Amino acid sequence: MASVLSYENLVHAVAGAVGSMTAMTVFFPLDTARLRLQGVVNVLLTTPLWVVNTRLKLQGAKFRNEDIVPTNYSGIIDAFHQIIRDEGISALWNGTFPSLLLVFNPAIQFMFYEGLKRQLLKKRMKLSSLDVFIIGAIAKAIATTVTYPMQTVQSILRFGRHRLNPENRTLGSLRNVLYLLHQRVRRFGIMGLYKGLEAKLLQTVLTAALMFLVYEKLTAATFMAMGLKRAHKH
Repeated sequence: MASVLSYENLVHAVAGAVGSMTAMTVFFPLDTARLRLQGVVNVLLTTPLWVVNTRLKLQGAKFRNEDIVPTNYSGIIDAFHQIIRDEGISALWNGTFPSLLLVFNPAIQFMFYEGLKRQLLKKRMKLSSLDVFIIGAIAKAIATTVTYPMQTVQSILRFGRHRLNPENRTLGSLRNVLYLLHQRVRRFGIMGLYKGLEAKLLQTVLTAALMFLVYEKLTAATFMAMGLKRAHKH
């Protein structure tokens, strides 16, 4: 035991810790970029599945918008086949641009959560479960509200059967995203961008609030367990 806790080993341990912290600090931007890149890759890989999923779910629905062309798919394979045949393979990635922007939804959520958390901790020593639940819900509500117009456009583009710019089949371009936002506001007013927001908030806010509550409880329990172990060792 004495050899393990020698001064020389202590020096090596401190040097290793400092080196590790330095490396993490220097290369942390690369790690952040890696996480963002993973989100981008995930969007690119899963968008065709979301496009088909959206069309199958909306098949048979009655639309008041005459610009929407009805679909008739017998299943997933048939949907893929018809989309590629009639619209080209690029149509499977309709809505990719809004999806890439929506990768930042969790970042907005955590930014507001940490900000609200810090403000509350200035006034009290410890947050209650109710505090965590409420600020988690508020943070998710803000993130969802801010990004919801893009989610609306994402759904329209994924459905794809829209008589939009016949000469330009690239429905995922920035130009057409802005066009759809403009058309939505012109037809329904600014609140047209937030149709269905109530259901989306009910779906996501409670889930996020519960997630933050469990996260904080698990973190606190972990630190407490580590503290008990350290105390036990001494």
